[in-house]
Amino acid sequence: MTKFYIFLLFIFSFSFHYGQNLSINLLDKDLSQWDIYLSYAYPEGYKGEIPKDAEGNDLSPIGLNKEGFDVFTVIEEDGQPVLRISGEIYGCVATKSEFENYHLKLQVKWGDIKWHPRKKLLKDSGVLYHSIGPYGAESWRSWMLSQEFQVMQGHMGDFWSQANSAIDIRAYLPEYIMNPVADKSQPFLTLGRGEEVQGYCMRSANFEKPHGDWNTLELICFENKSIHIVNGEVVMILQNSRYVEDGKKIPMQKGKIQLQSEAAEVFYKEITIKKLNILPKIYEQYYK
Repeated sequence: MTKFYIFLLFIFSFSFHYGQNLSINLLDKDLSQWDIYLSYAYPEGYKGEIPKDAEGNDLSPIGLNKEGFDVFTVIEEDGQPVLRISGEIYGCVATKSEFENYHLKLQVKWGDIKWHPRKKLLKDSGVLYHSIGPYGAESWRSWMLSQEFQVMQGHMGDFWSQANSAIDIRAYLPEYIMNPVADKSQPFLTLGRGEEVQGYCMRSANFEKPHGDWNTLELICFENKSIHIVNGEVVMILQNSRYVEDGKKIPMQKGKIQLQSEAAEVFYKEITIKKLNILPKIYEQYYK
């Protein structure tokens, strides 16, 4: 009875504070607000296809909350909990709760280790938001259907669509930039599965700090809008988050938050979230 009462008290406290516009800390030493999902440690030679056993059969992903792996661990730095992601096995930590209309804030810095298949590529991770459905929905069988706030060396704040997600981004195609007489009225480009542009869009500029320094990332999500912020600078303006299924576009504005393990050592800390009742006025200008 005591344990049940404490659990109910925690749920009530979380709901009350989240509803009162206070920042909620999502990171503790036990990762109590997160689930862990692991797919594969890709052997040398594999490039995203499902690894196979000795008989040539597809291997099953490791799965959800399996013990015996140290891909996601919490260490202490200056008295604070810090999430270390080794990157050795593809996968994610995902919040147990879903969120909508919020301001997410966290800090991130790179470690020194890289794994196959990205040993010769940029270090990579990501913050995946509006995450819904089963794990392993995208091509690497590691993450849920979602929108990605890219965390990559030199590319913090880029956008990537996961699985069959789509979104509209305030951005210029190269032909707009190179043509001096082109309409410069800040178009929103459609991006995602089966859309005008496939998959990926770069941030407006690189505001990442040097290796070893902590970077502050912020994600504003309100109704159908989202904004990527890196070290205080707005780098991506998006709207009309959705996924496409059987040709139908379905709004996607609520979901879990995932942090990726993607073949690189990375550290996260001070992960907080605050509910928004309105879009802050400072960001309204980007949608006019």
